[in-house]
Amino acid sequence: MSQREKTWWIVGGILIVLYALFPIAWIVSLSFKASADIANQSFLPTSVTWENYATILTGSASGLFLPALRNSFGICLIATFISCVLSMFAAYAIARLDFPGKRLILSTALGVAIFPVISIVTPLFNLWRQVGLYDTWPGLIIPYLSLTLPISIWTMSAFFREIPWEMEQAAQVDGATTWQAFRKVIVPLAAPGVFTTAIIAFFIAWNDFAYGISLTSTEASRPVPAALGLFSGASQFEDPTGAIAAAAVVVTIPVVVLVLLFQRRIVAGLTNGAVKG
Repeated sequence: MSQREKTWWIVGGILIVLYALFPIAWIVSLSFKASADIANQSFLPTSVTWENYATILTGSASGLFLPALRNSFGICLIATFISCVLSMFAAYAIARLDFPGKRLILSTALGVAIFPVISIVTPLFNLWRQVGLYDTWPGLIIPYLSLTLPISIWTMSAFFREIPWEMEQAAQVDGATTWQAFRKVIVPLAAPGVFTTAIIAFFIAWNDFAYGISLTSTEASRPVPAALGLFSGASQFEDPTGAIAAAAVVVTIPVVVLVLLFQRRIVAGLTNGAVKG
């Protein structure tokens, strides 16, 4: 590329990054504004205050936010783990075995992934009330699997197809069973794809609002997105914008940390899964 083209690419990249980061920067700025300063039209707060963070961590909103944060971590981690384990076996079968209906399974998984969640919330609410799963961790983990499992199968099957079949055959020639070859050869080679799938599944479960607000009613299992919708101000005339912004910043930190810790594996996984020979 010429110098002019490189300059335009750099300028375009900077504009895209600024466009993507501006909402996050605005939320961070709101989280440091006092209640009287929220109406201020300036981007930066007039005076930086930790009042909103104190409200959600030790103040009046801590009883709503902290249990929700604990619930989100527990529910999302369990749902992600189950989704990754099940999708590994399903993706291995789809990638390695030749059986009738393989394409139908992938098409069904894709159909479930794009199915509107709001259309099944009401039937699920009635069913969960009858079987005793309403407002429980399993009552959210099971619906979260319907969100994470289809995309996990699609993503992980692409990685398993990239692993050479000869490596598994060589392990079996050396005396390994099918399970040993899968556990000691296939799974380590697919580790980047597993990490990538786990991060994507965790993000999907972490950001869910429809199931969280509809299938819970107390702090026993209410996740963070649903808890944010229940924040209230000191009075009916006060909007808890600052507290909601501070809570949004806090719940974004785990996502950022995960990406920073596993960014190399994520990039390697996305690269391997995108190349199909």
